Amino acid sequence: METLWKLLYLLEPAPVTLIVTAVAVTFGSAFRALNYGKEMERNLDLSEASITLDRSQALMIPVMSSCSLLLMFYLFSSVSQLLTVFTAIASVSSLFFCLSPFVAYIKSCYGLADPFVSRCCAKSFTRIEGLLLLSCFLIVAAWLVSGHWILNNLLGISICIAFVSHRDFLVPMSWYLWRLSKHRNPVHTVANSLSLPGLQLITKKLELPVKIVFPRNLFSSSAPGGNTTDFMMLGLGDMAIPAMLLALVLCFDYRKSRDPVNLFDLHSSKGHKYIWYALPGYAIGLVFALAAGVLTHSPQPALLYLVPSTLGPVTAASWFRRELPELWEGSMSNVSDKARQIEV
Repeated sequence: METLWKLLYLLEPAPVTLIVTAVAVTFGSAFRALNYGKEMERNLDLSEASITLDRSQALMIPVMSSCSLLLMFYLFSSVSQLLTVFTAIASVSSLFFCLSPFVAYIKSCYGLADPFVSRCCAKSFTRIEGLLLLSCFLIVAAWLVSGHWILNNLLGISICIAFVSHRDFLVPMSWYLWRLSKHRNPVHTVANSLSLPGLQLITKKLELPVKIVFPRNLFSSSAPGGNTTDFMMLGLGDMAIPAMLLALVLCFDYRKSRDPVNLFDLHSSKGHKYIWYALPGYAIGLVFALAAGVLTHSPQPALLYLVPSTLGPVTAASWFRRELPELWEGSMSNVSDKARQIEV
């Protein structure tokens, strides 16, 4: 009975918000990856249209993770400031990538005029895109100054979504970024050396957007303290790695159905879509991980629960349907057919 009372903690606002956010981000990352692949199909860029991991990319994940851990262990104090700058640049680009579809949708709905104003790095920028990029810079600057957990979550979510859609160049970078913890804020260091006004408004220690965090007293009037025990947290890897599986099965559903996939018709049971095996499995695995943490009074490796709860149902369902080899190996035939249809 005492155990059940402990598990009631999972019904409090902070754990519920964490679970809902993680599920939404994981699904949103997979859905954005699918749409990005469809955009590449329309541009006939089949190298980016495939939502798969080849053997070399899969091998790079543990190799780069191990190298990043060794690098951070021996050289953290030397490279931490440089990696903060690199994280800020990655946050700007990821945030721009995530918000671009919403801006394009608003622009199309209201028929806003959007002339080209400049060209940079072989890409033409429109006026609205320029304003969006400026807004992304301001958001990242606000995070660098304040270190607020809401901005930290926003940037972390955008990095997670961009990672799932751009695995080729984000695999090497993301794994050492996600190992970093709180360290000295370079903005505070520069402001202190120059004796700039408003120094007290700049946070001394900066929490990099390597996880999403929620105060345990989420809806309380009291502000959370600086101690990590005052927050519930989930690493970006615990969302991005399952999101890669969800992106794979979502793309597989799209190829098998040969119909356009949008957010409002995914509830259809036509074809018994694999996404509805993976997504509930992720939610269940996350609940089990949090429950284990509550019962053992210690943080749990969430992927220990998330991998079997997501991969297991998808593998079992595809085995019974005799589609496991096709799901495992992947197929570019449908993508090529669609590209040829577009070209014609």
